[in-house]
Amino acid sequence: MATSKFLVAALLLSAFLLQLVQADQTVYSEFRSLHNCASACAARCRLASRQKMCHRACGTCCARCNCVPPGTSGNQEMCPCYYKMTTHGGRRKCP
Repeated sequence: MATSKFLVAALLLSAFLLQLVQADQTVYSEFRSLHNCASACAARCRLASRQKMCHRACGTCCARCNCVPPGTSGNQEMCPCYYKMTTHGGRRKCP
């Protein structure tokens, strides 16, 4: 009886620890991609006249598409998702 309780407790603890490890890996990968978006958008928006707006739009596009075209403008063919994203008015969303 005591052995079965110990076994159930060990299995529950193992499942809990596995869940914690998986959650930690997910948070780390999300942080890593956000960090890459920040640096990629900083390079993309460095010559923009409206820096704050450019960074916000680029960050949104990067988070959704997981890529940012190189350079300060153009090169949208390098990241088709980034290129195709539009606003409600039909204009390109991504700088």
